[in-house]
Amino acid sequence: METLTLNVPPTVGLTDEQFYQLCMANKEWQLELTADGELIIMPPTGGESGIRNADLTTDLNLWNRQTKLGKVFDSSTEFRLPNGAKRSPDASWVKLERWEALPPKDRKRFPPLCPDFVVELRSETDALNELRAKMREYRENGAKLGWLIDPQTPLVEIYRPSVDVETINFSVNQPPTLSGEDVLPGFILDLTPILNP
Repeated sequence: METLTLNVPPTVGLTDEQFYQLCMANKEWQLELTADGELIIMPPTGGESGIRNADLTTDLNLWNRQTKLGKVFDSSTEFRLPNGAKRSPDASWVKLERWEALPPKDRKRFPPLCPDFVVELRSETDALNELRAKMREYRENGAKLGWLIDPQTPLVEIYRPSVDVETINFSVNQPPTLSGEDVLPGFILDLTPILNP
């Protein structure tokens, strides 16, 4: 099944609470809401995408357990971005001080912030241009570092504030490693297990 997009007219709109209740009533679907009012309904991922997402989140979480610099989130976490969009990156990380500054109520529901670090991992049903638009949105809403990983092309795009996107084309047989730079100090991601599940 492919991703579906429904337009929610501004006269109808969805408050944060209504969107939350809609998500809770439809837990089998992953829902996102764009800043322009498009409700995006995403099907569950397939086996290989699930393995890739799990490997990526595991690597990020192992690094974070050692450093204790923030909080790691999986693909089921929805964030309320400053522009009003509700988005779920495939993996993300928030600096500890920013997370602890949130009231408990905001931690339990959809956190009202943009993660410091985001990853989108392209699956077979994802359109590359739509993922690129999400990555630009994360960057415009405060993400300090973002990776768009496309095993199909294969390529990686690195998103940083106020600079052009860096594109790395590579062979699946010789994938690169990615550095967390100064956002995730000391984190190095080896793409080999992610690209060859």
